[in-house]
Amino acid sequence: MTNLLIDKVAVITGGASGIGQATVEAFVDNGAKVVIGDIQDDLGKALADKLGDSAVYVHADVTDETDVENLVATAVKTYGKLDVMFNNAGAPSAPAPITEFSVEYLDKALSLFVRSVALGHKYSARQFKSQGTGGSIISTSSLAGLQGGWGDIGYSSAKAAVLGIARVATVELGKFGIRSNVIAPGIIMTPIFTRYAGLSEEDSEKFLARLEELTQDEQPLGRTGVPADIAGPALFLASDLSAFVSGVTIPVDGGSSSVTFNTFDQKFGEVAAELEAGWVSARN
Repeated sequence: MTNLLIDKVAVITGGASGIGQATVEAFVDNGAKVVIGDIQDDLGKALADKLGDSAVYVHADVTDETDVENLVATAVKTYGKLDVMFNNAGAPSAPAPITEFSVEYLDKALSLFVRSVALGHKYSARQFKSQGTGGSIISTSSLAGLQGGWGDIGYSSAKAAVLGIARVATVELGKFGIRSNVIAPGIIMTPIFTRYAGLSEEDSEKFLARLEELTQDEQPLGRTGVPADIAGPALFLASDLSAFVSGVTIPVDGGSSSVTFNTFDQKFGEVAAELEAGWVSARN
């Protein structure tokens, strides 16, 4: 255990598995108290039980304003304050080409990835202002929000919007000592990836194997990411080490954003196209 987050209280959405779980554990290991928000009740409760008094689980649909408000209220009621808000929740979805997407699909993507982040900012910033102590807001975007070729119209546009929210918050809330920063993961092996597009377990394993092969050949660091790779930057942004950092987006992608489009991005697109074809076939 280290002490980067001693006496700090955090809310982490999507905290029951994947990136969220790894970050919950890293925060607790560094002295924080954490409210875990998720809709995966069994996983969330088990994680909170494992961490004892350092964590509490709350069922929270981050597209529901009341649920997001309740996460912040629970942090204050349970631990007396709030210092860090990590807007991290996400969910798998099938890819939708520009010529084929439905309005319902687009609305769902924007609700999950944009509304949730906006609400997280709204209620955490209110609490930070009332405390008068400042605070750190962290949001998960994606490489798909920074570059083309990494996601479809719903996912990519929603993840790009996360950057806009953070910039607005940085300017509007900075005078209160409130910081807002973004982490943009590349390929991270999480349950979202393994359930991506509703493929069968066998097809998902094939897709993940192709991604692993691709990253070994084309990505500078030669591997796919794991949730702990995101927990580290989140820990930095939550701590006082980043006290003068705000409005920043940190790509955590193994260097893939530095590779030219005609290599890694193009090949990733080919693998994604195979996934899309498999999903369409399964759907039909």
